[in-house]
Amino acid sequence: MKKTEHFLEMLIFNCRWLLAPFYVGLIIGILMLLVKFTQEFIHTLPTLFSLTGHEVTLAILSLVDMSLIANLLIIIIFSGYENFVSKIDTAGHEDRPDWMGQVDFSGLKIKLIASMVAISGIELLKGFVNVAAVSDRELSWRVGIHAMLVVSGVLFATMDRIAHGTRKHN
Repeated sequence: MKKTEHFLEMLIFNCRWLLAPFYVGLIIGILMLLVKFTQEFIHTLPTLFSLTGHEVTLAILSLVDMSLIANLLIIIIFSGYENFVSKIDTAGHEDRPDWMGQVDFSGLKIKLIASMVAISGIELLKGFVNVAAVSDRELSWRVGIHAMLVVSGVLFATMDRIAHGTRKHN
């Protein structure tokens, strides 16, 4: 019976490697964003001098939006892989991000919701900059979604703070 238990525990422990393809897929997602970022940048460049200030702002906000999403994916890849699969051995590389290896699941949730709020804020700002082309209904939805993400973020942070305080107390 002990051998069966050990086999089962090793199987469960090693199944964490099934997550690795997900992280490879997210890396491919970053490459896809890079292609779209480059496409948007190249598309905007030749018409730069004929664009209005609002159009330039919208183009830049689109680039910022893609950049924030790529940053979010990096955070998810690094912290998810290190929390659930294996430690990343960078051999003390000088460019290793300070937060790498220090973001636990709770921290990942907070960073995730903060990134989502930032991305939603960019989308909302794009709607306000281009208010003539956005319907009142769509703008209302954007405001509502952004407000819900902000409230969710505050609730996540509050729950995390309460849980962290409870762990210290115990």
